[in-house]
Amino acid sequence: MGLEAKLKTDGFIVTQLDAIIAWSRKNSVWPMPMGISCCAIEMMAVGDPKYDIARFGSEVMRFTPRQCDLMIVAGTVTYKMSHVVRKIYDQMPDPKWVIAMGACTSTGGMYRSYSVVQGIDQFLPVDVYVAGCPPRPDNLLNALITIQEKIGNTRARDFQDIKIPDLKVIQPN
Repeated sequence: MGLEAKLKTDGFIVTQLDAIIAWSRKNSVWPMPMGISCCAIEMMAVGDPKYDIARFGSEVMRFTPRQCDLMIVAGTVTYKMSHVVRKIYDQMPDPKWVIAMGACTSTGGMYRSYSVVQGIDQFLPVDVYVAGCPPRPDNLLNALITIQEKIGNTRARDFQDIKIPDLKVIQPN
């Protein structure tokens, strides 16, 4: 029985406000794609009809961090690039989540050199690790489902302590 049929017979739905907020938040995750190297090709593949990330409400990949709540870091992160990744992460509004996609992102992969970060968890709080070199697009979808479950288990009141930055008004001289 669908929602429309239930509304025709009963006329109303009873639920908790936390449940509605959690349902809407988990089904509208907007990713910030950080495609740094070869894993980015697999990340792009989740948008094609075979994998269709739109089924999960995440087809809106924004390239501005102020509109995203999920960062997908895909590829080898160097120390020089880590400052940029962290700056973009800091510009994202709270609450926010991170997926480390691929072996290079999670552990440095085969690059054991002085210039490659041996895991982005050294400077970012990672929620889900996606294994593989490169990981398959369906592994990324599995990570997205895991993030959605994590979001669905949070309550709206858990985020009441989040501080919204004060707006500064610049007066003309």
